[in-house]
Amino acid sequence: MEITRVTVREIDMNMVKGIASIIIDDCFVVHDLRVVDGDRGFFVAMPSRKLPNGDFKDIAHPLNAETREKIQRAVLHEFFKMKREKGEPVPEDAV
Repeated sequence: MEITRVTVREIDMNMVKGIASIIIDDCFVVHDLRVVDGDRGFFVAMPSRKLPNGDFKDIAHPLNAETREKIQRAVLHEFFKMKREKGEPVPEDAV
């Protein structure tokens, strides 16, 4: 699996700092991944919907840790690249 394109737009909604879309193998797109500034640093949350009971359920998600890491690394790389280009501070351990 190859992540062939990542687009990120910056937002500021509490812990959510960005919204991303990825294209996989130039043939499949996933929208609404969230860049979250959590207690242990930045991470990427998969697109989800709210259930009637108030819980959230992922709409799409990786099936293994390796794929999750690949997606997270690609999205965070683009997010921090955007921040650097705007002259904004990024964490020291940013990808």
